Amino acid sequence: MTPQERIAELTHLLNFYNNQYYQNSVSEVDDFTFDQLLAELTDLEKQYPAFRQPDSPTVRVGGTISKEFATVYHRFPMLSLGNTYSEEDLVEFDKRVQKGLSGHEYEYVCELKFDGVALSMTYENGVLVQGATRGDGVRGDDITNNIRTIRTVPLRVEGQRAGGAGRGAEPAAGQVAIDFGNDTPLPSAFTPLPPALFEVRGEGFLPLAEFERINKEREDIGETLLANPRNAASGTFKQQDSSAVAKRRLDCYVYSFLSDPEAFQTHEESLIAMKQWGFNVSQTWQKCADIRAVMEYINEWEMKRFELPLATDGIVIKVNRYDQQRELGYTAKSPRWAIAFKYKALAASTVLNGIRYQVGRTGAVTPVALLTPVLLAGTVVKRASLHNANEIERLGVMVNDTVFVEKGGEIIPKITGVDLNRRTDQSRPIVYPTTCPACGTPLVRKEGEAHFYCPNERGCPPQRQARFEHFIQRRAMNIESLGEGKIEMLIDRGLVQTPADLYSLTGEQLLGLEKIFLDEETGKKRIVSFREKTVDNILTAIERSKAQPFANVLFALGIRYVGATTAEKLVDYFGSMDAILSASLEALLAVPDTGPRIAESVVAWFADEENRAFVEQLRVAGLQFVGERKAVEAEGDTLAGKTFLYTGTFTNFTREELENRIAANGGKLLSGISKKLNYLIVGENAGPSKVEKAKKLNVPMIGEDEFLAMLEV
Repeated sequence: MTPQERIAELTHLLNFYNNQYYQNSVSEVDDFTFDQLLAELTDLEKQYPAFRQPDSPTVRVGGTISKEFATVYHRFPMLSLGNTYSEEDLVEFDKRVQKGLSGHEYEYVCELKFDGVALSMTYENGVLVQGATRGDGVRGDDITNNIRTIRTVPLRVEGQRAGGAGRGAEPAAGQVAIDFGNDTPLPSAFTPLPPALFEVRGEGFLPLAEFERINKEREDIGETLLANPRNAASGTFKQQDSSAVAKRRLDCYVYSFLSDPEAFQTHEESLIAMKQWGFNVSQTWQKCADIRAVMEYINEWEMKRFELPLATDGIVIKVNRYDQQRELGYTAKSPRWAIAFKYKALAASTVLNGIRYQVGRTGAVTPVALLTPVLLAGTVVKRASLHNANEIERLGVMVNDTVFVEKGGEIIPKITGVDLNRRTDQSRPIVYPTTCPACGTPLVRKEGEAHFYCPNERGCPPQRQARFEHFIQRRAMNIESLGEGKIEMLIDRGLVQTPADLYSLTGEQLLGLEKIFLDEETGKKRIVSFREKTVDNILTAIERSKAQPFANVLFALGIRYVGATTAEKLVDYFGSMDAILSASLEALLAVPDTGPRIAESVVAWFADEENRAFVEQLRVAGLQFVGERKAVEAEGDTLAGKTFLYTGTFTNFTREELENRIAANGGKLLSGISKKLNYLIVGENAGPSKVEKAKKLNVPMIGEDEFLAMLEV
């Protein structure tokens, strides 16, 4: 089989596996096999880039960096919808529809209004060729590379005719039957062959579980938390590094199909077809015969929507038939055939009984409001975050106040205000502690930061416990068998002082350990014991963790502001623990996307003698301290004897590609600006500090075109 044939085969096979997994919830192969096939395809595409398919699954991991987003004009304007909060307005809308259609029969399709970012995706001959934001409705940003990282968005669409004329008909050989769900009959005019050129629209969103995961990691490394899923999704789509977008695991529900000429007679038909073609269509939509059925749908989903994996804020009601939509037409801003019903923000009032102060891994002290239990959005809320001292002051809240509670982004309960009319003489001001609630150490507050911190990093019990939990998590050393209170037991028994001590544990030390834990919520007791199988699992997991890649090890150290992505960039840049350990502030600032805060934190962490001793313990234990350097195929020696550094973003290269071209042509990449540097390659949005230092040292600065010219000599 030729490389071209193998690339085509792997592309088709991996796209099939992806579709089965993300659309049909079927795992055709295990993760290891999938990753091996993907790695093979990636290597082949690097060797034979001309044979790369337009729908290659390798784009899912991103890697393209844009200097700026090009502006694209929408073939069909992306208009906004009129909206209402009242059922009376819906009745009036229905009357206008009835009048506009001269009393002819009509029906609606109701869909949940997802709280995300409106996206447009254009396909030519079945291949995704453009993805764009809504923008001002007429033009938006070209974010094709970012949209390609969404695994539920098909990179290629291949139509297949449905067999038979209705429900129960057998599909012909090699064809796929459509599952319409419920009792929906097969529309007689339905033909699931996609046009040569079409556009789908949908809502890009950050799933709630992913939002929680990201915020947990940000809190863990001392970063400011994301405000809500919608803002997080919007900010992610605007990132210019598509590999960073891929790590956010965005998703998209599609809800509109556009082509000229029209491919369907009704909106219902388009939803069914898009689902069969592999698009992620939320199966919460429903066809409604009249406005009464619409009201029933709205009432049904008022509470059910909180069971969904994303935030919603209402219902969209559309006239089903496209000819009737055309007849009703548009106003200057919105269609007359559709309207959005917005649910009012669900809020409740309850009493703030007290404040509990929680200490995180980085020492940040977070106030948590203890509430009289209240039902909100289908769940009983007992606690709400108050974020920090600034928020308490802004709200003017006191203990024993009656407060208003909402779900921020319909996920995190938060206090939004105080019912001053119900304040009594029992209310008392909240006095923020000056010492750590866990260890009594005086708290500190760094300039420009909202949180107070406990500086007793090694002696504060919750910080010490959290450092272990950080070390063993999946994205770090992945020692899963040590959850459920087992770490707490090891610390209490004095068997471990730092995570490095895990690697010297023995079966004799662990066998027979037991502790009773009390659940504060339920008052129930839980016994955790180390039996023989448990001990074997723990020791096996610890031993297996020694094979975790260096980037995981660096992340596991728990350096403040160094998350999993930053750890990968540091490893890619420096290559080894020793290089990072001895790196200067200047050298660290040369790492892409590493600002002063991260660089200063890394330098300070490795300057601490106890931290260096901890690293040496891990080295002795046999952990990976060197990154995997990818072999670079030599192209020539035109850059031999020359040293380079780069800053900014480039048109023709990603940063990795630029580094590879330097190495492939005999050049050497330096970690910082010094007199040893021959050339600083300057791209768009170059770092001003690097440029300034290069000027002071008289280091020649060249642009991207000049660098390309050097390769052609």
